[in-house]
Amino acid sequence: MPKIPMENTDNTFLSHLLFHLQRSKRSFYALISLFSLCLLAYNSATIFCTHVPISAKIPPEPSSFSPEIVAGKSRKFFSLPSSAKPSSPVLYSVKDESPSAKLETHLPLLHKNRNLVVVSTNTTTLYHHPKRRKKQSRAKETRFEVRVMEFFDDNSCKFRFFMTWISPMESFGDREMFAVNSLFKSHPKNGCLIIASNSLDSKNGIQILKPLLKKGFKITAISPDFNYLFKNTPAQAWYNQLMRGNINPGEVPLGQNLSNLLRLGLLYKFGGIYLDTDVIILKNLGDLKNAIGAQTIDLDTKNWSRLNNAVMIFDENHPLLYKFIQEFALTFDGNKWGHNGPYLVSRVVSRVNGRPGFNFTVLPPMAFYPVDWSKIGSLFEGPKSLSHSKWLLAKLRQIRSRSFGVHLWNKQSSGIEVEKGSIIQHIMFSSGV
Repeated sequence: MPKIPMENTDNTFLSHLLFHLQRSKRSFYALISLFSLCLLAYNSATIFCTHVPISAKIPPEPSSFSPEIVAGKSRKFFSLPSSAKPSSPVLYSVKDESPSAKLETHLPLLHKNRNLVVVSTNTTTLYHHPKRRKKQSRAKETRFEVRVMEFFDDNSCKFRFFMTWISPMESFGDREMFAVNSLFKSHPKNGCLIIASNSLDSKNGIQILKPLLKKGFKITAISPDFNYLFKNTPAQAWYNQLMRGNINPGEVPLGQNLSNLLRLGLLYKFGGIYLDTDVIILKNLGDLKNAIGAQTIDLDTKNWSRLNNAVMIFDENHPLLYKFIQEFALTFDGNKWGHNGPYLVSRVVSRVNGRPGFNFTVLPPMAFYPVDWSKIGSLFEGPKSLSHSKWLLAKLRQIRSRSFGVHLWNKQSSGIEVEKGSIIQHIMFSSGV
């Protein structure tokens, strides 16, 4: 066998090694190329494809309004010492903590509304076929109307009284009890009262009203159904926009403004007598029909200069109520106190007064506002001197002879003590309180 030279053997070995190295190198580059192609394809896919997140269909949270009174404690007549009296009697408004353009707060009157038929919180059951939703809507409306009409469907309910309570039930205190007692003392056998309130329309709320029920008063609390009350009125579109967050509620508490609209809706749908919860009734209101009270008069012309909506007596579907509702929807301003309440009714009445088709009476200030808000403290003061005692006696006689009721202007007087011998004390005694 011929002997292979060592030099040839080394060359052969090197040739094989180079061959394998080149082959491995091509495989490595091929792998890198394949990886690069995959990466390029992935990047292209992510660039040209849009990711669409699928969110659960959660119904928008209903807009809501802040209560006028946020304290959980009941107000008392003998509530504060004189040192704690308000430093200024001027009217005030409370700023919302989050003054955003869209309303995103929660409305206590819309929460757990007992007129609503739907109780399931499963989102799959809240969005039904349109026909089914329409049927549900009718059911909700019927439920509220049925509750109101069933309560008033009594031969003893000659007078339909309404109040609104937008505050926590614990705030329904002595002053409100006084107002309700005076109402039924003046209408003992034929008066029926509905308090439109979500907080009082509850088991605990009924307990608060129990002392009144034990006296035999026909009184109940029913959660208001805004959709029903505003349906087929100019307020319907406004309210829908509010619920969508498209209306700025402004700086005045929205609850106060919605209360102004709620009372109009109640009277327009059912007719009756609306009273603020700080109005003390002194006489039977049977002789009053389609009436609203003047708050002030012009001393020169003797004509009214401002009306107030704390007391309103109207038939159902009265055209003046419709005008009030229309004015609210068209001119709502949440930044001006009284713009959607006392000033609203004043604006409308000044325009329609004397026009055919509007039959109503404007009562003089003595009917329900014998003392202006800036002087309400005078009714809580006891006699300071002989001359002051004579003035108190004369004023008390004037109120008893010429007034149907007394508006206590709660925001100004809630912190004032009832002094011995005051006009309010005499009225309380005569009202059986």
